[in-house]
Amino acid sequence: MPRRHPWALWPTAKLLELRICDLDLQIKKTWLEDCLDQLRDELDARGIPLHPTVWLSDEWFAPSTTLGFAIPFYLAHPRLMRLERNQILEVEGGTVQECLRIMRHETGHVLQHAYALNRRRRWQKLFGKSSTRYPTHYRPNPTSKKYVQHLRLWYGQAHPDEDFAETFAVWLRPRSNWRVRYAGWPALKKLEYVDELMAEIGSEKPVIRSRARVDPIKTHRVTLGEYYEEKRSHYSVRYPVIYDRDLRRLFSDASTAKRSLTAAAFLRQHRRWIRQMVSRWTGEYELTLDMVLSEMIGRCRELRLRAVGNRRQLRMDFAVLLTVHTMHALYSQTRRAWFAL
Repeated sequence: MPRRHPWALWPTAKLLELRICDLDLQIKKTWLEDCLDQLRDELDARGIPLHPTVWLSDEWFAPSTTLGFAIPFYLAHPRLMRLERNQILEVEGGTVQECLRIMRHETGHVLQHAYALNRRRRWQKLFGKSSTRYPTHYRPNPTSKKYVQHLRLWYGQAHPDEDFAETFAVWLRPRSNWRVRYAGWPALKKLEYVDELMAEIGSEKPVIRSRARVDPIKTHRVTLGEYYEEKRSHYSVRYPVIYDRDLRRLFSDASTAKRSLTAAAFLRQHRRWIRQMVSRWTGEYELTLDMVLSEMIGRCRELRLRAVGNRRQLRMDFAVLLTVHTMHALYSQTRRAWFAL
């Protein structure tokens, strides 16, 4: 039976005052156990003897000094997953499918560290040098076929280590059919190399033996409120103020429209639907999209625009407008977006 926690019934304001170290969480007897069992089954099916040690921390990460990876604490309890969604607008790894995708990725990091794979010449030729400085932001090319597509926002393009972890994750996933999916892509050579590499390491002993848990939740003495304040600042981005012309085309500032609902109020009413729709279309994080929405709502208010016409059509037209601005930022050679790591 899952453990009971008094704070699970607390209101959000009170819960945010609780320190992370006082949550008293564990992976055992949660849905994460089933995900880990499936991950181990996948590794066994591929002949990989190393099973990563897994623990709870403040985010997903795989330290280079130990044979394991961390899972964010909020995934260990449904109340905390609701809080995460309330504060960040989405839950990274919050479904079985997405959780497994990230677990496969982190396992790729674990194997790289365990067997020092990045020291091999062939690895460096295909993925690059692991010693490359890790960026705080990266600027992907969405049209590139040099990289597999696994996690959102073309994450494999961030760094050679991420490229390998993403390639490994695609290779490990059951029924991924990667030989057909990536036929004709330069990324196929990386997948074929991973296939060869995993067969080689099956009989090797890892150069790292430690299974220490790095930065576990018992060491996090900040409150949940402080944690989310820092996390929101990390996702915040600044977009160019280029919306006025498009907003005026979509909404009205005519004197005859004064009795209509304000455009700002209209967007607030449909904010969640628009955000989720555009996130599905573009792969962009909902929190980042919400920052753009906030700017647009603010400009609508300053321009005193009104929502005139069919509400359903206006909602869809605005979603398309937000998508266009988002994709322009992604694909334009001059405005391609930088994503925080």
